[in-house]
Amino acid sequence: MSHLNAVETTPDDVSVAAVDLLLDAHAIHAWYGSSHVLHGIDLQIGRGETIGLLGRNGMGKSTLIRSLLGHVAQRDGHLTLFGKDCSRAKPHEVARLGVAYVPEGRGVFPNLTVRENLVMAARLGRDGRNDWSLERVLDTFPRLQERLSNLGAQLSGGEQQMLSIGRALMQHPELIILDEATEGLAPLIVADIWRVIGQIRASGIATLIVDRDYRKVLAHSDRAIVLQKGLVVLQGSAPAVAASTALAGFLGV
Repeated sequence: MSHLNAVETTPDDVSVAAVDLLLDAHAIHAWYGSSHVLHGIDLQIGRGETIGLLGRNGMGKSTLIRSLLGHVAQRDGHLTLFGKDCSRAKPHEVARLGVAYVPEGRGVFPNLTVRENLVMAARLGRDGRNDWSLERVLDTFPRLQERLSNLGAQLSGGEQQMLSIGRALMQHPELIILDEATEGLAPLIVADIWRVIGQIRASGIATLIVDRDYRKVLAHSDRAIVLQKGLVVLQGSAPAVAASTALAGFLGV
């Protein structure tokens, strides 16, 4: 039996109608040099849907995200975004289509002010939407309002994460990818980040979430997939994945 045929699906595994798909990835492979990291991943994300991407460290989660965004040069497979073939798209082309990325490590510009970090990324959505104005982002993250003139390098880790999420929202994306958004943050800040993730989900923006707190990920997701050694080993609705007896073994908990 091949690894791909061994994927465990939960009883109520849900497929997304093609008409509602924002992201449709098939047979995604990725390499770093001679190291074959991803082994034929399939992933679909529907309009307004939140997907939890789970797995232990080193199982391919960040590589999958980077492959979808065009950051991994050695990749293969077929990727469609918003109905357009993006299998070989470059990162800036993916971003222009309406995909925003909150990277692990935050990625703020240290020599720009909070205001400059936010405004430089601002653009209208694909349909002309302007829901996430500077004022709305500052209302969502009051700490940023207090530090508008501070440089990115002067912010705490939690404030930098708020800035990174706020900057992504000001791009008015239809899909936002959050890679370890709460890593290394104080518990109060973590709670605030999850509050905002809930607001993003409620606003109808599709979301792909990677985070070490698998319980929180599942609580905020519609569906979930679990990776092990670059393969999908478990997938289904978030409640069904949470109830799966196989989950603990795959996550090492």
